[in-house]
Amino acid sequence: MMSHEITSLVGKHKPRRRIGRGPGSGLGKTCGKGHKGQLSRAGSLPPITKEGGQMPLFRRIPKRGFNNANFAHRFAIVNVMQLDTFEEGSQVDPNLLCNAGLIRSAKVPVKILGNGELNRKLTVVAHKFSRSAQQKITSAGGSTQIIEVNAKN
Repeated sequence: MMSHEITSLVGKHKPRRRIGRGPGSGLGKTCGKGHKGQLSRAGSLPPITKEGGQMPLFRRIPKRGFNNANFAHRFAIVNVMQLDTFEEGSQVDPNLLCNAGLIRSAKVPVKILGNGELNRKLTVVAHKFSRSAQQKITSAGGSTQIIEVNAKN
């Protein structure tokens, strides 16, 4: 091959390996999988964490401390400027926000944040409000209502 014959297509498609097609192919008989054992069987691989009899890494590392991730309250966030798309005087609740595509699910608690401006009089029903969001909604002539959530005990 000469240097002027090199293009982007040269070497682009490698021929596929024909495994198990006799000793001349270099991958005949056991097809490169060795003899017997778990790795020679079809459709069975050990878990990625398996270390062959050695104590697994996750069990060797000490576990200390407290993680608050299991107890954190996660809210669907909606900003005040996103509420400006609703009609004047309407009641905005989680179901309406979900139908409008502002939150993914009406089952998740909703928190209204005060980013942006609101120019319409709305009654906003949510689980939580930031102080600035509450001020912007009331200064536009609207009102806020908090949905009480039952504690999981």
